[in-house]
Amino acid sequence: MKEYQYLLCPIVTLLICQVTKFIIESIREGKMNFSRLFNGTGGMPSSHTSFSSSVTMLIGYNLGFDSPIFAVSFVFMLITAYDAMGLRFESGKQAEAINLLFEELKSIKKPKMVFKRLKERLGHKPLEVLVGLLLGTVVSLCFYLFFLGI
Repeated sequence: MKEYQYLLCPIVTLLICQVTKFIIESIREGKMNFSRLFNGTGGMPSSHTSFSSSVTMLIGYNLGFDSPIFAVSFVFMLITAYDAMGLRFESGKQAEAINLLFEELKSIKKPKMVFKRLKERLGHKPLEVLVGLLLGTVVSLCFYLFFLGI
């Protein structure tokens, strides 16, 4: 298992993250939305951040936090987290505005084109990214301490 740790750890982290999102949103909405298990964008916690932070931290634990590969991975993890909070969050707000505009257009007159509602949940709030970072860190620490000794 040790030879696959850099693949298994992020995949396990992603699965835990998606199940966590499913549970949180099922409780919040009062119904189970099974498609949420396969749709990773938006919501608590950030699956992109947890995925990238788990492999980054595992590299740090195994190869040292002063290794060049950790530095490269850390930079890409920060880019992923920033993108989740910044660009994708703003894209979600744009999608929401476009959906509202189209609804208004539909109420005024029947549009000639068919418009599929845009997905509005694309990005994350800072807390969702932070929790994703913590989740990735904890899962990678568990991998390092408990599973990789096997």
